[in-house]
Amino acid sequence: MPGYRQPVSEPFSEKLRLIRFRMKKETFRLSDEIHLVPRWLIALSVALYVVALVTFITLNLYGITNDGEPWPPGYTLAQSALIVAGIVTAIAIPVTCVLLLIGYVNRDAKRRDMNSTLWTLLVIVLMPAYLATGFIIYFLVREPLPYACPHCTALVSARFNYCPTCDYTLHPTCPQCRREVKYVDRYCPYCGYTLKGTGSQEAGPPVAELEPETRRST
Repeated sequence: MPGYRQPVSEPFSEKLRLIRFRMKKETFRLSDEIHLVPRWLIALSVALYVVALVTFITLNLYGITNDGEPWPPGYTLAQSALIVAGIVTAIAIPVTCVLLLIGYVNRDAKRRDMNSTLWTLLVIVLMPAYLATGFIIYFLVREPLPYACPHCTALVSARFNYCPTCDYTLHPTCPQCRREVKYVDRYCPYCGYTLKGTGSQEAGPPVAELEPETRRST
């Protein structure tokens, strides 16, 4: 797909159209999304957790943080170690989730042809004061994934009206009510107009017959 970058500003109606397009076209699979997180970041998170766990348990057992006595007082060494391990784990879980989400945003922005560096910095900068606000903004406004042109299978952006490879219209409309229809529709679902296309997937989407005006002359 030709290089594309999200514009700085755009009409609100266009943003809503892209959101609806993304919700209709994309299917969410947790396993696929998890695979986007860099493996080195997962390994780093696990390593940091183990180091923190060992460090704080060791310091506590030797009483370095509590005037020579394990914390909290009145518990055995094993119980104190479990309490410290629980506290470290409770802190590590949200911190790890944030780190993995940052890695996910970076990879996901790249596959959507967005500025991955800018969005990664945005979620990091907003995090101390506004917590998850940066992530919420990203998930709301992120670009739809590129998809295959129904005619030539070249990857195209959801913003494109025509395929840059084969000049195929990507958003066929009904000639009567001018609302968008599907490639295989035989009748307009909004006004009942009889479309001239055959509606056969095997014959290929009859876009030129659905709306002659939407196919540019060559």
